[in-house]
Amino acid sequence: MLDEADIKGRILAQNQTSPERKLGLRWLIAISTIPLFGIYAAFGIAPQTVTRDIPVTTVIEDVALPASQAAALDQVENFWQVDQVRRDDTLDSLLSRLNIRNSEAISFLRYDASARGLASNLRPGSSVNAQTTEDGELLQLQYKASGSTILHIERAQDGYKAYSAEPTLHTSSVHKSAMIKSSLFEATDNAGIPDQIAIQVAEIFSSDIDFYRDLRRDDRFSVIYEAGYNNGELVKVGQVLAAEFVNQGKTYRAVLHRDASGKYGYYTPEGKSMHKSFLRSPLEFTRISSHFSLGRFHPILQKLRAHKGVDYAAPTGTRIKAAADGIVDFVGKKGGYGNVIILKHANGVSTLYGHLSRFSANMRRGMRIAQGEIIGFVGMSGMATGPHLHYEFLVNGVHRDPLKVALPMAMPIPDQYKADFLANSQALVAQLDLLSVRHLAVLN
Repeated sequence: MLDEADIKGRILAQNQTSPERKLGLRWLIAISTIPLFGIYAAFGIAPQTVTRDIPVTTVIEDVALPASQAAALDQVENFWQVDQVRRDDTLDSLLSRLNIRNSEAISFLRYDASARGLASNLRPGSSVNAQTTEDGELLQLQYKASGSTILHIERAQDGYKAYSAEPTLHTSSVHKSAMIKSSLFEATDNAGIPDQIAIQVAEIFSSDIDFYRDLRRDDRFSVIYEAGYNNGELVKVGQVLAAEFVNQGKTYRAVLHRDASGKYGYYTPEGKSMHKSFLRSPLEFTRISSHFSLGRFHPILQKLRAHKGVDYAAPTGTRIKAAADGIVDFVGKKGGYGNVIILKHANGVSTLYGHLSRFSANMRRGMRIAQGEIIGFVGMSGMATGPHLHYEFLVNGVHRDPLKVALPMAMPIPDQYKADFLANSQALVAQLDLLSVRHLAVLN
């Protein structure tokens, strides 16, 4: 058992540290405090840096703007605005939307004879472009007045002036495809193809396809045609450049060719003429009300009688075209035919057009007529129960069925144009191929 003296001695021994150990502890403490001084410096010096003794100097210096920016500041801001005439528009409401506020321009547009086409012809959907200043002063105005005519209003030094002009058109080719469900026009309407193009397509293939009898559901066609645009708006439809028509599984193709004189025609991709010497029908679109027959019951005479032609039912006033180049042999009244025109053609062929309401102007015997030229208009003169065209086709004085007679072909592409035609034809046919593939892919 330890006595009190031994316990005190051990405690004193623990509290007595050698000089070397004390020195090691001091270095350890010194090293460990270095990061603390860094933290203090970071938080104590940066936010509270003394700035009141730093001298302050004001510097004024001219800075030159770039030339384009300096010029822009000196210019008056002008604005172009594009709008369309609305159904309930007046001149005042239109000018208000276009930000035209200066009285001189408003008075000119309202009262000047040369500019009155705007106020008097506000047709809904017509486009109007106006350039004004930020203060509403009119600088320029363009208005599609009618057809392809553009009315221009411009500010001049002595006031405003107005004039009408044909627009500068951007011409491009349009590619479209369509499928027949009920009629050609229904198909073209659904595909957004203009009626003028539908009529051209029918005329191009009229020698091979009877558009009154031969069309079938799911027939299809592709067409490439010219179109003229002004500021992105369709202004004018041009000619068909190439077309393909698949009728009852048979494919027909046509390519446009223009010669140096501007004369044009349609040919197969190989250069054969698409047109026969005669049109299959002298009317654009109608329906057949009575066929060629040697024993038809006459609706007026009430007896059997040969019907030596074809009747095309059509509204009064429908245009009638010459079936081929020829000379007027007769024009006037002829018994039950009423108003009649007879044309003489080459190779002993003649054609008769009966029951007309009237003739084209200046129509006279001996006059030369070109194929497709308008010679008269459908009516019901003579013995007729309704408006229609009676059409006869005679070869050396013998009546033939106009729907079945073999029509001679026209001349092929001339040899001097053949190489250029074939090069152009190949490019257009390649585009038709691509159109057909795309159309079939959409259908499938």
